[in-house]
Amino acid sequence: MSDMKVVADPGTHDIIITRSFDAPRDLVYRAFTDPDAVGRWWGQRSTETVVDELEARSGGRWRFVERDGDGNEYGFHGVYHETTAPERIVSTFEFEGMPGHVLLETVTFEEQDGRTLMTDVSVFQSVADRDGMLQSGMEGGAAESYDRLDEYLAATG
Repeated sequence: MSDMKVVADPGTHDIIITRSFDAPRDLVYRAFTDPDAVGRWWGQRSTETVVDELEARSGGRWRFVERDGDGNEYGFHGVYHETTAPERIVSTFEFEGMPGHVLLETVTFEEQDGRTLMTDVSVFQSVADRDGMLQSGMEGGAAESYDRLDEYLAATG
């Protein structure tokens, strides 16, 4: 059972997601920074995620494309500002379907008795952008991705 929590206080620019995983933080961090791993868990079950680019280093770029069963493609990209293994990743995130709406995402990984607590703080340029992300169904998408990550970690750990 997932312990995912989403906090999005009214009128603020951020969304905070916490979720624990039954795996050591080295493994969880690697799942976020290894292109093969990301392709196995990122996105919805009904889509295929293609990792077009993933350079997990300061100044590196990433780009993922989700393909659905009808052949539609949805691109996402950003730039890494910091990658401190296995503790923290700071990067931008932009959905190519809505260019110009860039958020800054900081993901931290905290070891807790062999488990890992992940905290994802996304800061948006405006409250409207943040609210639009919430209304897009991102909470359900995140929950599905993190459930898939849990399955990936169990299979590889």
